[in-house]
Amino acid sequence: MNPDSHKVLLRNLGLKDAVGVGLGAIIGAGIFVVTGVAAGISGPAFLIGLLIAGSIATCNALSSAQLAAQFPFSGGTYDYGNRLLNPLFGFSAGWMFLISKLSAGSVVAIGFGSYFFQLTGLGSPIVLALCAIAFLTIANLLGIKKAGKLNLIIVSFTILTLLYLVISGIPEISSENFRPFAPFGISGVAEATALLFFAFTGYARIATLAEEVKEPKTTIPKAIIITIVTAVILYGLVSVTTIGVIGYEAMAQSTSPLQLVADKLQTPFIQTIIALGACTAMLGVLLSQILGISRMFFAMGRNNDFFPIFHRLSNKQKVPVIAILFTAIIIALLTYFGTFTFVLASAAFTILLYYSITNIAALKQAKKDRLYPNWIPVLGLAGCLAMAVSLNFDVIISGIVLLVTGLLFRWILHRVLKSNTPQN
Repeated sequence: MNPDSHKVLLRNLGLKDAVGVGLGAIIGAGIFVVTGVAAGISGPAFLIGLLIAGSIATCNALSSAQLAAQFPFSGGTYDYGNRLLNPLFGFSAGWMFLISKLSAGSVVAIGFGSYFFQLTGLGSPIVLALCAIAFLTIANLLGIKKAGKLNLIIVSFTILTLLYLVISGIPEISSENFRPFAPFGISGVAEATALLFFAFTGYARIATLAEEVKEPKTTIPKAIIITIVTAVILYGLVSVTTIGVIGYEAMAQSTSPLQLVADKLQTPFIQTIIALGACTAMLGVLLSQILGISRMFFAMGRNNDFFPIFHRLSNKQKVPVIAILFTAIIIALLTYFGTFTFVLASAAFTILLYYSITNIAALKQAKKDRLYPNWIPVLGLAGCLAMAVSLNFDVIISGIVLLVTGLLFRWILHRVLKSNTPQN
């Protein structure tokens, strides 16, 4: 028997499950909240920003798909950076992923608690958020197959609620709400593009879970392409409907613009359905965060870039039990005590660094391993760099501080592990 067989994840995710994971990560706060912020920045012209952001995200997605087809292992860009670039590039990608997604997980948990509390009046937002974390952690511990099925149910309901909103809202669309189209000019569109790009980045969760996908060389590229195309179309439909029904100014002034749309419509149960859709959207994102973060801990533990105990799997379900529990505990603590502001502020930098490394790794692949032309990762990298230039100085500094902290942690960990390793 292979001594490492207990450390092999089970390939239980099919094409539907992989697409569900990707959509679950994308269709959350972005579509329910960020579209309103983007409308306030650029007016109805944020639809152009949506198209540009979707195009850049598609290039990045294809780079991820190409890499995952060659290296179908947990960790996504962390693994690609290690294999094709340099271990420090790989670690940088993995560390920034963990920092960003742990913080985002707590924000999403609080978002779920707030929405569900408004809908039901039960408990308190924080208690509801912690209950959601506990429930989704148990689902993760029961195995990737069960977690995948739960995710599909959650995502399917969210998509149906959004389609119900679109179908209900189309007859109420007014062309007047699209004038003036670009009240804040090109700079507004550019800022909205950067904001909306971050809403699309969840497709990479599929690559992070690549070690648990069936027939990964064909399934992962298909799943990523289906995910990003579906997400762009859905965002477009919902955004056009929202602008057409309530106008960009109302969108900008509301923290829940889709609920405003629902309030103006007469379709049966529309307000309740959209409120439920917001709850399931947050649950879907949180579930995908726990899945992705725990697999990143698992991959980094395997290479001693994090504590080796995180590479331990449960005997029956073959899931990284220590990594899952640790992920849940950190998200719960951040949810209860609050996420560090400077960590959230650096999210844009961490995401752009992660995808820059993805595209650089794709450019390093041998010609025989490429599924797509080289101009795709070039455009993806150029898009990331262009958005990086637009970041505020404090965002960049916060990101660099977090990166240096991670590299220092890695140096200390490697020294400790080396000193504890018996010498022959």
